[in-house]
Amino acid sequence: MQHRPLDGIRILEIGGYIALPYATSMLCALGAEVVKVERPVVGEDFRRHQNDASPYFRQYNTGKRSLAVDLKTPEGIALVKALVPHFDVVLENLRPGKVAAMGLGPEDCRALRPDIVYGSVTGFGNGGPLANRPAYDTIGQAFGGLYSLFGDEGHPQLTGGLSADLVTGLSTAAGVLAALVGRLRTGESQHVETSIMEAVSVLAADGISQAFELGADPTRQSRHPQAQNFCVRTASGEFLAVHLSSSQKFWQALCRAMDRTDLAADPRFAEYRPREANYHELVPLVAAEFERRTFDEWEKVLTAEDVPFAPVLSMTGYVEHEQVDWLRMIEPQDDGLALVRPPWRFEGERPDRPGAAPRVGADTRSVAGEIYSAEQINELLAAGVISVED
Repeated sequence: MQHRPLDGIRILEIGGYIALPYATSMLCALGAEVVKVERPVVGEDFRRHQNDASPYFRQYNTGKRSLAVDLKTPEGIALVKALVPHFDVVLENLRPGKVAAMGLGPEDCRALRPDIVYGSVTGFGNGGPLANRPAYDTIGQAFGGLYSLFGDEGHPQLTGGLSADLVTGLSTAAGVLAALVGRLRTGESQHVETSIMEAVSVLAADGISQAFELGADPTRQSRHPQAQNFCVRTASGEFLAVHLSSSQKFWQALCRAMDRTDLAADPRFAEYRPREANYHELVPLVAAEFERRTFDEWEKVLTAEDVPFAPVLSMTGYVEHEQVDWLRMIEPQDDGLALVRPPWRFEGERPDRPGAAPRVGADTRSVAGEIYSAEQINELLAAGVISVED
């Protein structure tokens, strides 16, 4: 039987896109019931007019329930307010002050349920000169220094993937878990706040340390001499990454694997500090050696010498790798979409991603039915305050 530590916890999600929905998707996989509040008929923007067919929406919303309600109407607000006492957690990622203006802010929800865990996720925090600016992943990566850190000097550049949004989601999930523990200990309400600007600091921490040590802002290659890492092409065309760090043992092991024990005795490379200072002289020497053998040959010899290395995988290569399969990281869907499971195991078992992404309003009747009669629900339907997917 699956161990789901959040079984019985109910979460009301008011928001969309990635940062908050990724957080709630992980909490959902851990056993929480997540009800997503979204606009009637069209749902949240990240459905991209595809309802439950959008692969992005499915990645971040599988397993949730959908309550389609118009929060621009007093009747819609009244419905959500009536639901709050039935939920343990309310999470939102609208602009600062917006939910409070609706009457659904932390104090409003605390009045409805004194021990509520309330979470707010914003772009820049709830105050300061940038508080009201809109923010997406690109904004977080730019402000967080990642575009300069992952670019060459004088040439910052866009990166692939959604690092800022995803680390915000993971940070939000961690904050909610901590707040639930705090509530369990004190019995009191907890208000958790984070933002893309704050969460991206997790990814910037090493770059900040580099800036102090180097006395200058780091760029893409600044850490390579310190990390003693290499990304090299093999004779068969595949690439390998090697990371030695400061361990003398691994440097000597790499020299043996390359049949270049002369490099281990070379005063430019023999010890960590000289190797760091002469790193850029070492790179072409290592690259030339790796061009002499195939990927399969390198995999055998590097493994035998216990050198820290990895194949440079594509996204599909990662999904299909045997180690990822052993760890059960992926929840394969019938159409081939790979849903990513939570990065934790409990008693050796990783929670799966059960169910499917909901269609807009798929659960409106059942969720609203917890507090309203069938007649009241029909009246709201007729008025366009809510929508259902039958």
